[in-house]
Amino acid sequence: MSRPLFTAGLTLARAIDHANSLLGRGVAWLSVLLVLLTCLIVVLRYAFSIGAPATQEIIMYGHSLAFMGAAAWALQRDAHVRVDIFFRRFSSRGKAIIDFAGSLLFLLPMCLFLAWNCWDYVSVAWQRQERSADAGGLPWVYIQKSFILLLVTSLLLQAISQLIKTAAVIAGALPSHLPASHEEHL
Repeated sequence: MSRPLFTAGLTLARAIDHANSLLGRGVAWLSVLLVLLTCLIVVLRYAFSIGAPATQEIIMYGHSLAFMGAAAWALQRDAHVRVDIFFRRFSSRGKAIIDFAGSLLFLLPMCLFLAWNCWDYVSVAWQRQERSADAGGLPWVYIQKSFILLLVTSLLLQAISQLIKTAAVIAGALPSHLPASHEEHL
């Protein structure tokens, strides 16, 4: 690949990383809200014998948004689960080759598989304006199901970013002493 092509690719990777970082950092703050709402539910239930099904569902929505919205950010920051028995001993170029192969052979196909399989699931929920089955529940189940598409889209974009960055390390367009998975080398 030519140097200008790597420069354009790295610019795209930087933009993807920035967007996924904003999303991940944003949904990470949901944790604070989720703790407060959980405390509220406990107080309402045990101090006042009041059930709060809508609030319980908001917590469920928040958990799903937090986990699905932050998955790509976790991948970007190399915070995902990895068995480092051999990987940590590899050179930066060797690590980049493993990450490139993993993204190409596993992450991209998994994202495409999820996108293909969840599209009807989400679109039917939107068509029906799916609501909670619980009395007093929220009328927006279709929105919660859409978080799956957020997961797929952000992971797919992050996979593209990872492929660009690791290809640049493999080709020597990024310093080989830096891991390809971190945004600060762009």
